[in-house]
Order: sequence, then structure tokens, then C-alpha cells
Amino acid sequence: MHFEVQQTDPKSNARTGMLHTDHGVIETPIFMPVGTAGSVKGVHQQELRDDIAAQIILGNTYHLYLRPGLEVLESAGGLHQFINWERPMLTDSGGYQVYSLSGSRKIREEGVKFQSHIDGSYHFFTPEKAIDIQRSIGADIIMAFDECTPYPCDYNYAKRSMHMTHRWLQRCFDQFERTSPKYGFEQALFPIVQGSVYKDLRLESAEAIASHDAVGNAIGGLSVGEPDDELYAMTELVCGVLPKEKPRYLMGVGTPVNLLECIALGVDMFDCVMPSRNARHGMLFTSEGIINIKNAKWAKDFSPVDPYGTAFVDQVYTKAYLRHLIQSKENLGIQIATIHNLAFYLQLMKEAREQIKAGTFSSWKDQQIPKLRNRL
Repeated sequence: MHFEVQQTDPKSNARTGMLHTDHGVIETPIFMPVGTAGSVKGVHQQELRDDIAAQIILGNTYHLYLRPGLEVLESAGGLHQFINWERPMLTDSGGYQVYSLSGSRKIREEGVKFQSHIDGSYHFFTPEKAIDIQRSIGADIIMAFDECTPYPCDYNYAKRSMHMTHRWLQRCFDQFERTSPKYGFEQALFPIVQGSVYKDLRLESAEAIASHDAVGNAIGGLSVGEPDDELYAMTELVCGVLPKEKPRYLMGVGTPVNLLECIALGVDMFDCVMPSRNARHGMLFTSEGIINIKNAKWAKDFSPVDPYGTAFVDQVYTKAYLRHLIQSKENLGIQIATIHNLAFYLQLMKEAREQIKAGTFSSWKDQQIPKLRNRL
């Protein structure tokens, strides 16, 4: 697995690249749809390939470990085979669940004890176990086990947590070296920068992560409630330290505006549940702004969801029909909305790549952001 930087934007740190994996080449910058439990909710794999044009999707270690479980996944030949997805895949390590399950977990140096959200049973994740589980899942890119601190976060807590994450990281790399891929293709381990919104901690963590010379590096612990200016400041700081020749993955971010601003700072890879989760509640992202399709103003609007869109939903279905489906709680409405939002995100990434190649990304971004913020 290797990464090639191709073009750079003359007025920002945006760049295009090619991340080569055994399941295919990923063009960056790229957005990765989140398939938490082996499925992007409401979307067939064929739609992910053809209508959304997803180059890579995510799986969630915590959820897949609990259900269907490692025995099923290993019997199937790994998650790629289990879900019939032949393109690249990334799994998180479960570290975000350490953050999100704050009411039912206990953190100590050895690892994290937590309760299953399914049946209340207790489980214990260590850095070593997180690597072993991800070996069994079989994603192309796997993540180091870390603690994602909340926002706001006390400085001393953030510092202790960061140092523990660094110690856990060494244990992850040690276990990664002791084990081998199970399904005949290469896996790459990405470490994660932490440090909350404290500049000195972020710099220290970025330097520690860069020292491991991994295939790629991730930035975690952001998009957890901090203001956008903090998100951008920490991202810019970290991108200035992480090696330019390696892909940079900003975890859990974000809105279309966030994506464009962070591409300009040098980020190559993104994921977020926002386009699929918000679709289920009737929020649509379009080239002209954000639509709440539940609003009565769309009841007799027979124009496409996004007249400038390229997804098939924009060519076939109107705002009025989609509103009717969502209001009627028809599953088809959720499916159409999800496909639309994900296709919009992927189309935005494609356009960003083209603008970078043309040397016009910065001016294009400045034109797009006011429209993307607009509430229609």
C-alpha cells in the first residue's frame, strides 16, 4: 500500500493523490460513507458502486465484533466477502465507542471495559485485541486503538489521555508486527493524533505519530462539539507536522463546508455519518444549500431535488414526491434521501479534485461555501 501526491493547489495546501490498496486505487481527497455494521443504512452495495460512486467505505470494529461476530466474519472470508464489496474498506478501532459509551465503560492502562448496547454483556478491549479483531474483519486500512476525549476537556485530562493513546499505539504496532493478514491481501495500520484543542498537545501528538512512519496518519478527537474555528486551527496545526508524502485522514468530519475548508488545509480523507443520518430525518445537502424536505414549502415543488446534481435520484424524483415519502415514513424516502446525500458528498469531492488539478480550487471553494451554508 502506498500513496502518491499528484497535484497541489497554488493558493492553499489542497492536493490530489492516489492511495494504492490491494482492493483498488483511491483518488483523494475522498469522502468515505460509513457502513457501521457492514451496511450503509438503506443503500445496496450496487448503489454504492454505481449511483454514489463510493471508492471506499467504513466498517465499525465495535459493532461488527458484537454482531455478527468474528466467527461469522472469518467463516465468510472477511468483511469484503461477507457484504460483497470488492473495493477498499477501512475499519475504526472502537476508540470512538470509548468516547460515545461514556456511561457504560471504564478506562484503565490495560484497556477499556464496556457494556454491549445489545444485551448488556461486558467486554474488554485492549490495543492488542483491537488489532486482532481488525485482522479478522479484514479491512485494507485499520486504525490504532485510542481514546477520543470529549469537548470541552480539561487540559490535564487531555494530556494524560494523549500519552496513554501513544502508549496504546506502540502496543498496536507491536501486535500488528506479530500478526499477519488473514485473507491474502495487505492491511495498513494508521495511528491517530489526539490532544483535544490544546496546541502544545496537538503538536506533541502529531510529532509522536509522525515518528512511526506509518503508511498513513489520522487526526482524531475533533468534530466532538468544538466550534469550527477550533476544528480548523487544530487541523491546520497537525497537517503542518504530519508528513506531506503520507495521506492524512480527518476522522468524523463533517459538513460539506467543513470538508472543503479542511481540504484546503491539506486533508486527504474524510468520513462522517452526517449525510446518511441527516437524510433519515429529511435534511438534504444540495449545490444550492440545505433543504429540510419536511417543510410544507416543498409539497408542490415538482423540480428535481438538486437541479445541478448528477445522482440518479436528481434525475428521477422531485422534491414533492420525496417530501411525501418522508412524511409518510416510507422506507423508499429514506433510501432516496440517503443516496442523494452520499452522491452529493462524493460529487463534491470529485469536483474538488478537478479544481485542484486545474489550479482553481481556492477561488472555487470561496464561491461554493456561501451556497453550501445557505438554508433553502
